[in-house]
Amino acid sequence: MRKLYFLASMLCAGTAVQAQNSFSDDFESYTVGAYVAQASPNWTTWSNAPGGPEDAQVVTTQASSGANSIYFNSTAANGGPQDLVLPFGGEHSLGSFTYEMDMYVATNKGAYFNFQGETTIGNLWVLDAYFNNLGDYSIAASGSTVISGTYPMNTWFNLRVDINFNTNHWEVFMDNVSVGSFSNANNKIASIDIYPVNQTANGGNGLSEFWVDDVSYTYTPYTLPQVNAAVVGAGALNPATLSPGNMTGYEGQVRPVTALVRNLGVDPITSFDLGYTYLGSNSTSNITGVNIPSLGTYQVEFASPALLLSGTNPLIVTVSNVNGAAADGDPADDVNNSSVTVNAVPAEGKIVLVEEATGTWCQWCPRGAIYMDYMAETYAGVIAGVAIHNGDPMVLENYDGPFSAMVPGYPSIMADRSGAADPLDVEAEFLNRISIQHTAFPVNGAVWNSSTRQLDVSVTYTFQDTANADWRVACVLVEDSVTGTTGYAQSNAYGNNGAGPMGGFELLGTSVPASQMNYNHVARALTPNFLGATVFAGQVLPGEVHTFNFTFVLPVDWDENQMHIIGMLNNPNDITDNVSFTDINTAVTNGFVAGTPIVGIETPAAPDQLVSIFPNPNNGAAWLRINLTEDTDVQVSVIDLQGRKLADANYGIMNGGQILPINTQGLAKGVYMVNVRLNGKSQIQRMVVE
Repeated sequence: MRKLYFLASMLCAGTAVQAQNSFSDDFESYTVGAYVAQASPNWTTWSNAPGGPEDAQVVTTQASSGANSIYFNSTAANGGPQDLVLPFGGEHSLGSFTYEMDMYVATNKGAYFNFQGETTIGNLWVLDAYFNNLGDYSIAASGSTVISGTYPMNTWFNLRVDINFNTNHWEVFMDNVSVGSFSNANNKIASIDIYPVNQTANGGNGLSEFWVDDVSYTYTPYTLPQVNAAVVGAGALNPATLSPGNMTGYEGQVRPVTALVRNLGVDPITSFDLGYTYLGSNSTSNITGVNIPSLGTYQVEFASPALLLSGTNPLIVTVSNVNGAAADGDPADDVNNSSVTVNAVPAEGKIVLVEEATGTWCQWCPRGAIYMDYMAETYAGVIAGVAIHNGDPMVLENYDGPFSAMVPGYPSIMADRSGAADPLDVEAEFLNRISIQHTAFPVNGAVWNSSTRQLDVSVTYTFQDTANADWRVACVLVEDSVTGTTGYAQSNAYGNNGAGPMGGFELLGTSVPASQMNYNHVARALTPNFLGATVFAGQVLPGEVHTFNFTFVLPVDWDENQMHIIGMLNNPNDITDNVSFTDINTAVTNGFVAGTPIVGIETPAAPDQLVSIFPNPNNGAAWLRINLTEDTDVQVSVIDLQGRKLADANYGIMNGGQILPINTQGLAKGVYMVNVRLNGKSQIQRMVVE
């Protein structure tokens, strides 16, 4: 296996079918010690080299049934060399498919497998499953995590994946209990790749050891009826795939309902009726004048949105009257049952601060941009987004320095500074915070002088609970639609569909030209500093009102019509209690309120240092040379181009000329970023390992 993403699975159905294609292997017919791919024509290896180091041997040390199983083991950080592949008899994208096997993962070890979507191995990962040494597993579909949980270690367990390609429904079972279902952006399958790895990036310890037994799959093809429409997705649009799936949100939110219809018939579909039912409400759309070809899809947004209420409630979407007929050729796929899960009840006046670590150099950061834009649109009015750039022309040093020290890699997000997460999880992190009762209501006011470009901001905090002298205030300016030239091209791992869909970035190249990029939520100014100013003389009581004034002078290349003001209140634990969020015009309309001035933009001192890496490129070892002219706190991180922090060292206070070692022996060939933080101020160096 030459590439790792994540995993996924689903359940299947259908009426008009052809003969099944089935396979099973319990390894009882093999000689103990035999290499599976060498002994059986049904198996192969990643490089099609049976009998070599990629092959797996039959053993008797563990077995789920009978006496034999196959054994996988690796102590390499990136896994292997074993890389066993079971082809599924072609590429399947219609009908139903079930894969099943028993697994035994050794104590304090991990396991991994993936599904390939095309017969040519290495072209498309459609599902990845990681099992780490702590008993946690993670399953992702086409690069997006869809299921996670715990699994039993040091004992046999059964894993099954059921897929209905017709309706794009994948479901995963563990010991015959469903652990989750989802839609897959790449709704097809061709083989399984079993590979011993337990990467630290997925919570592992680099050690993998497991056994596999009782492998089987069944594929049931599907014959298209003459006329047939199927509802293959319903709910809210996924920001990555732009297709509908299960909806979530907060109590009282109004959200549009979208459904995806697929033509699973021979004849084109020219008209149909589509209706949804949710909590007793009904909405129907009559679709005419379309021409959906066989196997094509058509997406519908209903005119009536849904009012979300607490709990998990069914959303039922039904297609009917296809091409004017009373019934189509397969009624079994006319109804789609999904769910709407609402657990959050927003606290009155609460706005959640969502901060994103990003950079144009970071190839996975398009994911952060897509999910930040999705959150800003979906939760407008109750979210304040800030994109904190690192190592590019949009960097804001007094923001990036301390924030980069708080996150594990790029991209990362934090909701109210309460813990770092992947942007894929930003909605869940946001919903965890929106219900938390806050201490004060901040309100923005402003005066804007277009001639001098001076912006005077007032943030008025009305307290509803007690605070003390350790609480702090700060103010941030962010800008949307930021463009530029040199340094503004975005590195893009999703380019040329290299890592599945990501909101359209998959249609672009691996480096998106600056002329095609607009950056939103960009942090432009922060005063007085990252944590905020301690301004309260003593205890603050409920009902008290405190106003603080902040002054900014906007450079001429900042567009005041694209800017927002965020007033922060941070508690003594460095958690953001609440924020205000308005554009400049709204703040001016609110009116400026005179209060306590908060002056100065505190930027960490930048010693006259020279930072360099030698030799570069290197193989096995490199050195970091730093020239310092004053006492400086030195921290160094090594980050891969996926934004994952691979190593982190804190050298404490240093001065003068310093040469620090960088061990690159465990790193694969490629390009890495070395983040050198000097008194919290980051300098990014590019390092090549050969």
